[in-house]
Amino acid sequence: MSTSSFNFPNPLNMHPAQLKLLLSLLPKVPLIARVALLHVLHMSKSSQYLDLRSDLIVSVLRSYLQPTKLRSITSTQKFANRDSGVKGRIWVSTYASLVPETDVRDALAGAIQSLRTPDTPEIDIRLPGIVPVEGEWTGYRAGATSEERQPQIGEKEKYEKLQKEVTSPLTVLYFHGGAYYLLDPSSHRPVTKKIAKMTGGRVYSVRYRLAPQNPFPAALLDALISYLTLLYPPSDAYHQPVDPRHIVIAGDRRIRWHGEERDILLPGGLALNSPWLDITQSSASWEVNKDFDYLPPAEAYAKHSPPPCEAWPANPPRIALYADDDLLAHPLVTLVMSRNWKGAPPVFICTGWELLADEDKYMARKLHEDGVPVVFEEYEGMPHCFAIILTTTPNARRCFDGWTGFMKKIITHPDTIDSKAITVKAKTLEEVSLTFESLLSDVSEEDIRQRVLEKKETTLASTPQVVPKL
Repeated sequence: MSTSSFNFPNPLNMHPAQLKLLLSLLPKVPLIARVALLHVLHMSKSSQYLDLRSDLIVSVLRSYLQPTKLRSITSTQKFANRDSGVKGRIWVSTYASLVPETDVRDALAGAIQSLRTPDTPEIDIRLPGIVPVEGEWTGYRAGATSEERQPQIGEKEKYEKLQKEVTSPLTVLYFHGGAYYLLDPSSHRPVTKKIAKMTGGRVYSVRYRLAPQNPFPAALLDALISYLTLLYPPSDAYHQPVDPRHIVIAGDRRIRWHGEERDILLPGGLALNSPWLDITQSSASWEVNKDFDYLPPAEAYAKHSPPPCEAWPANPPRIALYADDDLLAHPLVTLVMSRNWKGAPPVFICTGWELLADEDKYMARKLHEDGVPVVFEEYEGMPHCFAIILTTTPNARRCFDGWTGFMKKIITHPDTIDSKAITVKAKTLEEVSLTFESLLSDVSEEDIRQRVLEKKETTLASTPQVVPKL
């Protein structure tokens, strides 16, 4: 067995942050030894699909995320949302959009009301304020060294330098993960840099407002404002209007936007990596796939609440961090509840054998049934967001190839995007074709809806506060 992947630097020469990380791993030594032994003896399920390094990473991550060791929400946010600065082969130019008229919020409120189920009374929505929404223009900086900082120039000048290295008209509007309450564009710079490098385009990574301080629909409003900012740049924006066909990431009415009537046009496509589509966590994969994921099962969180802090519990009280109780099954909160996706742009979805697998499979099947071009890739034995976590593996490279390849095709040959579903084998990367009908074939659309509604009701009846997955 090769040990070349585990050559650690001399502690005496380590950066303080590296030394702190190494010290934090010391209590994990027994776990690491046990996982390594089971892996070498091929006695664990994951050893059939992961290499030793990946198996150790997933196991250590899982141990850190156990809900019995929860920090307060505020403490967790401070820890997870730290910005370590910009260095290396990346351009980052920060821009905050001007505050538009209230039309965009009114349009969103109307959509929330119109998409509620027929038997649901009008929803009392706590509408957020409209604020400047910040985003990071991100591009690949080919000539920089791995430790080089950005020059001390203005944000607009950084954007202009970024633009000089862009070779494609693609603009990726990127919304980072983190269960709507954690992480930041700064935490996802390695991902957005890689997307920019592999596509030749640029990425606009949005610093949307986080829950629980800003519950639904604050993040959705920020997302819509960011999209409109790309289409119709405010007067102080660095960029020119972006053709929606060149945007990979919604509406059919006109709104007033910085003094002019504007259409909300659909983007060229959506490219989704392990998307969270059921906030109620009602699908079976939240339990049956726990051996392959580092995220704790939903029921584990139901038994524990984070220590109270200024952010949580909320006032007025609610169960979930992201949305009010009445909205947990709303189609704009739990997307698997949507009845109709006809007319949507092409969609790419990749997922592993993770807790979210069932909802991702169902969404791919539903999109296909509704006539939407969809490319679905399932990765055998892989955990949540494996391409972002296990970055050096062949599986991660294959996933990024598929993900960014779809983005490039959206702007070069959009008419040639054909629906397909595949499983990618873990050890060989062999692609095995699937039929969309086989994706969660034993569960109907009505089954999905009933599960969500039942899980919502049982959660409201029995759980004091639930913290969603990372």
